[in-house]
Amino acid sequence: MAEGTDNMKIAVLSGKGGTGKTLVSVNLAAVSKKATYIDCDVEEANGHLFFKPKWVEKERITVKIPEVDSKLCDGCRNCVDFCKFNALAYINDELKIFDEICHSCGGCILVCPQKALVEKDKVIGTIQKGISDNVTIYTGVLNTGEPSGVPIINKLLSEKNLKENKLTVIDCPPGSSCVVMESIKDADYCILVAEPTLFGVHNLDMVYQLIKLFDKPFGVVLNKCLEEDNPAERYCLENNIKVLSKIHFDNKLGMLNSNGEIVANKDENYRMLFSLLLDSVIKEVQNETIINP
Repeated sequence: MAEGTDNMKIAVLSGKGGTGKTLVSVNLAAVSKKATYIDCDVEEANGHLFFKPKWVEKERITVKIPEVDSKLCDGCRNCVDFCKFNALAYINDELKIFDEICHSCGGCILVCPQKALVEKDKVIGTIQKGISDNVTIYTGVLNTGEPSGVPIINKLLSEKNLKENKLTVIDCPPGSSCVVMESIKDADYCILVAEPTLFGVHNLDMVYQLIKLFDKPFGVVLNKCLEEDNPAERYCLENNIKVLSKIHFDNKLGMLNSNGEIVANKDENYRMLFSLLLDSVIKEVQNETIINP
């Protein structure tokens, strides 16, 4: 493996689920000498199913939500008018707070003239840390019904976790929403995983536009490739996008992956493929550092 991976952060993302994002993420971490794998897909975390780690830590993640002192509330409705998420309502001479849609901005507390609102902690999910051979695993889980996983992702990507090993692989949520933006904001390089179909092109374009907004260096991995026309590859050529690797459609790979196996640990050809991919990304980051020190 190429040198120069000190505190390197590689984010792996895709326009939708099922493209092979987690396949790429877990195998990149597995072929490195020592790595941290962070699963930011907090609504559907599954990277740990491949690593099968020994869990060593568990932490509850909380956010601040308002609580009303009805003795102080005079029904002015300033807080109700302020909240753009409609998490507060004044009904039958009583202030109602709907925890499930509160976004924890704290604005209602600031605008209350009677100081009738205070903050309390609400648990929205958990973070677990585990160890599996050469990989440290962090997994975030958002509780069902919570409006946003951003607080969990921010905690997952704390400076302490990112500096634990020389290499960090960030398995992003699918799509291009705010949770994806939070996942890639500190990444040194982004890998976009795409399928070789017209629908795959649509999803690739979605994350490509996002990456351009963040001005991140990036490349594409084409997964499930067949010996026929590849619209996603054609899209990359037309837009001068670097294709880092092509993973061909393979029944053996599909079987191993569906059984929760890390293919690089089971097949020498795939170990070589993902090792070469990691080397390519490292060299891309090194070149970017030389050009933009």
